[in-house]
Amino acid sequence: MEKIIVNGEMLERNGFYVDIEDRGYQFGDGIYEVIRVYEGRMYTQEEHLNRLYESAGKIGLNISYTKEELTDHLEKLIQSNQLDTGIIYMQFTRGASPRQHAFPVEPVPASYVAYTKVMARPEVFMKEGVKGHLVEDIRWLRCDIKSLNLLGNIMAKQSASEAGCFEAIQHRGETVTEGSSSNVFIVKEGAVITHPATNLILNGITRQEIQKLCSESGIVFEEREFTVTNLMAADEVFIASTTSEVMPIVEIDNTVIGDGKPGQVTKQLQTLFWNRVVERAKLAI
Repeated sequence: MEKIIVNGEMLERNGFYVDIEDRGYQFGDGIYEVIRVYEGRMYTQEEHLNRLYESAGKIGLNISYTKEELTDHLEKLIQSNQLDTGIIYMQFTRGASPRQHAFPVEPVPASYVAYTKVMARPEVFMKEGVKGHLVEDIRWLRCDIKSLNLLGNIMAKQSASEAGCFEAIQHRGETVTEGSSSNVFIVKEGAVITHPATNLILNGITRQEIQKLCSESGIVFEEREFTVTNLMAADEVFIASTTSEVMPIVEIDNTVIGDGKPGQVTKQLQTLFWNRVVERAKLAI
């Protein structure tokens, strides 16, 4: 029977329910993280947990567990479900209380859940590249918080899905921000360019890893705004996320990017990223 974590306890998933007045359910009043698992080991869990606490602080949500306690919970969850390659999803909400928009007058314990999911690496897509679809970025102005408020994101993703594309590439006016569930990068004359880590995007953990890899390998990495015109004229385009890793975009709305194949810089970063995963896994043994 599949196990989940509920408020620090290991329970069977079957029969678990959410209180109808949980603020995450009614308001999206909460935060979440998705952590990659490779061969039974979490990858960059420390960075993910750091961001979880940062998001909690930004919305005034108290997490009553230490990072060490959460790490212990998640490791036991991986072992209990015998997860090899996949993800852990975890979220905290402001808890259950009588419905009102303001925070509860009397503090209530945060609700905390986590579960695992088998998910293979998207190796075929990474090798061949995928299609992107441009959509206007209609989200709120605190995209730096990894909150449960994802309606704008899912509307963008659905638009991409209906267009037969892997990801939506969002833009505010002419400025490209990020994907519906990823960060967006262009490559021009060998330089990797991506939107600065402001309130308009989520500073992705894989994005941060790419920045480090570029620095270590001598690839120019620039955090600056770029336009839709820049995007369509780029030598290479790729997206990055916990589940997509380094994913080439070879076509956007019927416009071929570069020569229509994953570019050299993108492929180099794919290799560097996977080598880093393998290196960390060996260190964890």
